[in-house]
Amino acid sequence: QLVESGGGSVQAGGSLTFSCVASGSTWYTRYCMGWFRQIPGKEREGLATIYTPGAYTQYVDSVKGRFTISKDNAKNTVYLQMDSLKPEDTAMYYCAANPDRCELFWVAGGFNHVTYWGQGTQVTVS
Repeated sequence: QLVESGGGSVQAGGSLTFSCVASGSTWYTRYCMGWFRQIPGKEREGLATIYTPGAYTQYVDSVKGRFTISKDNAKNTVYLQMDSLKPEDTAMYYCAANPDRCELFWVAGGFNHVTYWGQGTQVTVS
């Protein structure tokens, strides 16, 4: 029910944008959407979340000031603008959504309990 688009390859210092659409006949009125990323051999890491209703956002320290999460409620779509990309941002990126709660994005192992996932998209920064 989550379809990602965007990502790809870019040189260091460049920018990429992701979008993630929540599809289906019904969706939640209170939910958290955001992104994880995973580097081979490491645990999946929460990057950014945005909550509905309202637009409360959270970011992991390593992307603060470089990544911006936003949303379009009418389209059930969340965007991730990634600027000033670094080689260490190279990873598989996953859109994710969870009814009501954002903390699963931020606690150790929380990703194991997140309800919805996008298909995953590789980002390579050279």
